[in-house]
Amino acid sequence: MTRDRRYDILFEPVKIGPVTARNRFFQVAHCNGYGWTQPQALAEMRGIKAEGGWSVVTTEEVEIHPSGDCEPYHEGRLWSDDDIPALALMADAVHFHNSLAAIEIMHHGPSTANRASREVPMGPSHRPVTVYDPVQARRMDKRDIRNLRQWHRDAALRAKRAGFDIVYVYAAHELGIPMHFLSRRMNDRSDEYGGSLENRARLLRELIEDTKDAVGGTCGVAVRLAVDELLGPDGITSEGEGRDVIAMMAELPDLWDVNVSSWKNDSATSRFHKEGFQEDYVRFVKGVTSKPVVGVGRYTSPDKMVSLVKGGVLDFIGAARPSIADPFLPKKIEEGRLDDIRECIGCNMCVTSDFTMTNLRCTQNPTMGEEWRRGWHPERIAPKTSEHSVLVVGAGPAGLEAALSAARRGYDVHLSEAGTDLGGRVALEARLPGLSEWIRVRDWRVGQLQRMANVTIYRDSRLTAEDVLGFGSGHVVIATGAMWRRDGVGREHGFAVPGFDRDNVLTPDDILAGRMPTGPVVVFDDDHFYMGGVIAEKCAAAGLATTYVTPALQPSDFTANTLEAVAIAKRLVKLGVTLLTRTSVAAFRGDHVEVVDELSGNVRKIAATFVVTVTARLPNDAVFEKLRGQDGLASLVRVGDCNAPGTIQAAVYAGHRWARELDDASAGPYYPRELPQAPSLKRFWG
Repeated sequence: MTRDRRYDILFEPVKIGPVTARNRFFQVAHCNGYGWTQPQALAEMRGIKAEGGWSVVTTEEVEIHPSGDCEPYHEGRLWSDDDIPALALMADAVHFHNSLAAIEIMHHGPSTANRASREVPMGPSHRPVTVYDPVQARRMDKRDIRNLRQWHRDAALRAKRAGFDIVYVYAAHELGIPMHFLSRRMNDRSDEYGGSLENRARLLRELIEDTKDAVGGTCGVAVRLAVDELLGPDGITSEGEGRDVIAMMAELPDLWDVNVSSWKNDSATSRFHKEGFQEDYVRFVKGVTSKPVVGVGRYTSPDKMVSLVKGGVLDFIGAARPSIADPFLPKKIEEGRLDDIRECIGCNMCVTSDFTMTNLRCTQNPTMGEEWRRGWHPERIAPKTSEHSVLVVGAGPAGLEAALSAARRGYDVHLSEAGTDLGGRVALEARLPGLSEWIRVRDWRVGQLQRMANVTIYRDSRLTAEDVLGFGSGHVVIATGAMWRRDGVGREHGFAVPGFDRDNVLTPDDILAGRMPTGPVVVFDDDHFYMGGVIAEKCAAAGLATTYVTPALQPSDFTANTLEAVAIAKRLVKLGVTLLTRTSVAAFRGDHVEVVDELSGNVRKIAATFVVTVTARLPNDAVFEKLRGQDGLASLVRVGDCNAPGTIQAAVYAGHRWARELDDASAGPYYPRELPQAPSLKRFWG
């Protein structure tokens, strides 16, 4: 296939100071859980982005000094010359595919507690650090500012030696120290670095000038700036100081990378913001500068991308999450393969990797994070090594991915689904408030499968163990999902909750099947991810008096890792939901629920005629258990929720991994690791 000429503008080269990007696709900085701890994995992941057509590929935040250490989070480091070789691996991997390598050097200032380095944090004013540590940052004096400028200059020179083509000055997400100086909330200085906007912007200007002086002859110098903090008059706004900062330095950098702050706003989930929501905040930028502008908005539509460029909003289509969901998005547009694009669903499972300090993962792209250690490529997979056919029982996220990946290897695949609709839990959960884009998990895989001659799909085909044995496939995959428990057993309760055997106790499965409470309802959330909160939202939106009860510290507690916990709580409060945290359900009496405050031990009664219990799930593994040990099968496995209920991301990964390892006797839980080099003990004891 060939590219649609309508998209030619996306593949025009664009100059960034002394360097030139080959097209308008720009992978902006994003965290990944590797940082300085796994440089080979990081280089392989970024290199694949370049191979996929991103003309600029950027690091994550790269610390320039121990006084801006963000441990335990794994970000990049450029403290000294010792860090150059590790970062050079990434630059080389990006250059191998003819793309530009960009590096986002920065100092965290008062946004970190320096837990590892144990240096005293510093910032524009005497203030507590913004993370929840009992630590304060000290006010920087003039010597500190001079030192910071020197550290930044040194890091820029090291970045150049490592082979980077673009060097950032970072002032975004309430993290970079220039952003703290810009903020009236955080800067109460009365010297030339405080007071007026010109003074508060002085450090940013100096860092740009220092960087251009150091590397500007050979490297492009970019500025990442949050032009709106979404705080109204208390913060920087795109109609006020955000615009003014860019206007006063309009021609100074070689590129402006603009967004909103903080990170939870910039990377909002699809539950709360749709594609392109930042446009109204950054639209002004090209009107005040002649330099190229990159912005983000979780863009996956090439038509939208073209409109942004032709409409004078952006010069580069910036992406973090869409480049994770599909590292080959630009190449697929270039080759006219739009239907092959794996569109980001905006679930932010990628973001959890940063907070949990684990390898990057993605619901849509199961190869993400496995490029180096398992050798997985998002577009290539090894051919089959046997002539056995494959039968996949269950067309949920695990089954669809297992079928697709096995078919891509060349196996003849038969996919059986008990119902008429494919997608399993994804098809059902996408009907819940705010989760409509999650249907992309199903739609992309079904679209791929339907075009494959070696795949047969059977709908409305509930198979028994006898049916499976009679089918005659060598490899059998059971992907029949799981069901929510009705008895209240979960993290909080090891035994059934009294009264949960009543007919008016519902589970998420009941809600997804269309059964709703008809009176006051208590939603008991002991799952702590999105389900309890979204069901409470659905009940409240239906006009029901809704009380949300959870033993956790906040509603949908795990969603702090997807940047949406506060947004969820605000929405529930706005809908009139009563929130009871640190509280457990003790019993349901038919007309009221007894709850226990876990701090005081006090018991109270809440009027309710229905309970929705969101606690734990049980695998639907009856078919698997009947097949276990039977003769006549080359292999039998269960994957996804049928094996161990988890996230949709985990189910997709499980289906993909099974297909990758099919007929591979060497496959197992072990994988290459990047081990530290142990020094001689003589260093310590002579």
